[in-house]
Amino acid sequence: MRITAYLCLIVAALCWGGNAVAGKLALGHVSPMMLTFLRWTLATTLIAAVSFPQLRKDWPLVRKNLPLLFFYGMIGYTIFNAVLYSALQYTTAINVAIEQAGIPMLIFLLNLIFFRTIVSTAQMAGFGMTLAGVVLTATHGDIATLLKLGLNRGDALMLLAVAAYAIYTIFLRWKPPVDWRTLMAFPAFAAALSSLPFLLWEGAAGNIQMPDGKGWIITIYTAIFASLLAQILYIKGVEWIGANRAGLFINLVPVFGTLLSVLLLGEALQLFHIAALVLTLGGIAIAERGRPELAAPTAPASPMD
Repeated sequence: MRITAYLCLIVAALCWGGNAVAGKLALGHVSPMMLTFLRWTLATTLIAAVSFPQLRKDWPLVRKNLPLLFFYGMIGYTIFNAVLYSALQYTTAINVAIEQAGIPMLIFLLNLIFFRTIVSTAQMAGFGMTLAGVVLTATHGDIATLLKLGLNRGDALMLLAVAAYAIYTIFLRWKPPVDWRTLMAFPAFAAALSSLPFLLWEGAAGNIQMPDGKGWIITIYTAIFASLLAQILYIKGVEWIGANRAGLFINLVPVFGTLLSVLLLGEALQLFHIAALVLTLGGIAIAERGRPELAAPTAPASPMD
C-alpha cells in the first residue's frame, strides 16, 4: 500500500509540474484566459458527470457555504491559473515552476501572522532558505535587480499567483464538511464563472484566441491531468500515508516542472536555477522536519488545483 501511495503522489506532482509547461506550450495556440475558462468548464463537466448523486446529497451544506466555495474557485482556481498562464508570456516555465515553491513559505507566514501558529528555529531557517531561492529565481540570479525595481513582468505576475494560492489554502481551514468531489466540483464551477470577466477583458483587448488542434490537447491535459487526476491521486495518497508525509511530495512539483521545461521546451537550466532549487527544496525540508508537533502543515492542503 505504501508503494502505491508513493506512486500516486509522484504522478500527482508530475501532473502539477506539467501545468507550467502546458501553459508555455499554449502560447500561440490558445490565449491564457480562454485556456483558464475552458479548463475549468471541462473539469466541472467531467466531475459533475461522474459525481452527480454525491453533489446532490451535499447540496444542503453547499447552499449554506456558496460564498466560501465561490471564493475558493475564484482565488485558488481562476486567479492562480490565469495569472500563472499570463506570467508564462514573459518568463520561462523553469522560473514559474521554481517560484511555486514559495507557496508553502507564504502559507507559513500567513499562519504565523493571523493565527499565531507555533514556530520553531528550524522553520525560520528553512523558510529563510526558501525565500532566498524564490528571490534568486525571480531576479534571474541578480539580487541587485530588486534594488533597481526592475523585476521581470512575468516573475512579478507569478509572485502574485503564489500569493493568491497561499490565501486560498489558508481559507481551506473553513471548508465545509462535504465529500472531496463536492469540494472540487463547486469551486471548479465557480472558477468557470469567475473566469468569464477575464475572458471578456481579453476579448476587449483583442487578445483572445480560440484553441487550435494543439491548443485543445493542452486544454484537455490541464482539465483532466492537472485538475482531476492529480487531485484524485493526491487525495488517495493522503488517505494511505497521512497528510504530513504526503505533503512532502508537493516539493517535487518544482523539480518536475524544471525537468519537463528542459526536456519538452528546451529551456536552459542555468546555475542560479540549480542554486534556487537547492535553497527552496532544502529550506522546505528543514522546515518540515523542524515543525512543532501541534503546528499546521506547511504544504498546501489541496495543492496546484
